[in-house]
Amino acid sequence: MAYASNASAPAQSGLAARINNIVADLRARSARRKVYNQTYRELQSLSNRELADLGLSRSEIRRVAYQAAFEA
Repeated sequence: MAYASNASAPAQSGLAARINNIVADLRARSARRKVYNQTYRELQSLSNRELADLGLSRSEIRRVAYQAAFEA
């Protein structure tokens, strides 16, 4: 059986690792929020008829945008 390891990257510990984790978390949150805002704006710009064609009502826009960003 073969095993793969990534021994070339040194293990980070301490303050540098925490800072990197915080930065990565902030970037991920920012990306999810960007998807939410973009989806919300696009759906909000549609007419009621276009939303009905998609099977949505105007009251569902926030939920759909949230699902697109945070549950997918």
